[in-house]
Amino acid sequence: MASGDAHVEEEQGFLSHLVELRDRLMKAMLSVAVLFLVLFSFSDEIYTWLAAPLMAHLPNSNMIAIDVAAPFFIPFKLTLMLCVFLAVPYILYQVWAFVAPGLYTHEKSLVMPMLVSSTLLFYLGVAFAYYVVFPLVFGFFTGVAPEGVEVSTDIGRYLDFVITLFFAFGIAFEVPVATVLVVATGMTTPEQLKKIRPYVFVAAFIIGMFLTPPDIISQTLLAVPMWLLYEVGIVFSSLYKDRITAAGKARDSLHDAESTADLDEEAARSDDLAAAARSVGAGAGPLAPGATRNSMTDSNENDPGP
Repeated sequence: MASGDAHVEEEQGFLSHLVELRDRLMKAMLSVAVLFLVLFSFSDEIYTWLAAPLMAHLPNSNMIAIDVAAPFFIPFKLTLMLCVFLAVPYILYQVWAFVAPGLYTHEKSLVMPMLVSSTLLFYLGVAFAYYVVFPLVFGFFTGVAPEGVEVSTDIGRYLDFVITLFFAFGIAFEVPVATVLVVATGMTTPEQLKKIRPYVFVAAFIIGMFLTPPDIISQTLLAVPMWLLYEVGIVFSSLYKDRITAAGKARDSLHDAESTADLDEEAARSDDLAAAARSVGAGAGPLAPGATRNSMTDSNENDPGP
């Protein structure tokens, strides 16, 4: 009976988690939908703002649409992606609100700063790409066009290109978070990260070579921030290592306390059972020599009858 009740309580707990997960997902989707309803009427202006770095370098300041439905669907797609991009903090908050109740206090103190810093760094990478990299990249591309070739970019291909660069720079700016994570998981130490600085410096320029146009300016604009962010990651990983050590000690002490409480509870239960057994034996009275106790007989003898 007790096992059946435990099974029912386990199912109810699982269903309650599913209901909460559904509510969190609905709130996240609702936030995107509300932003979309607000921004959809400005979709053309949003695309014009996104295309401004390229338009400033086009001779006739015009772009083209190859597909028939592109003038509608491309701004529609951009607005929807922008809504998801703007709703990321609220979406991550919903994820955190769902996961946080299952974490210890010291685990929350480790995860929450990582979540906030990774979001801010991604936004910073996107802003760096738009305001610093795009003007240089598009100026280079339009400047190397052969004579007699008119640069007229399709709006769909332009959107795909800038989204790729946004993600590339956003992920590249996550270097400090990645550095802290590899230290937190025990894969390496801040001292080992300091030793491989020259290799990281060269790797940053190699990554910049693949993610940017083939000119030294844009390549440097990605490589230098990545290297500087790597240095920032080393500093924060050293600070974070102390917090991880303190969190590990807190976790071990908490587990020791729980183990001690379980042992005390088990000992108390054993004492209660022993006391109950002694009280039953004392209430039945002593046995005659050579006699055996019969529960049915004892119950009949103790029964006064009608």
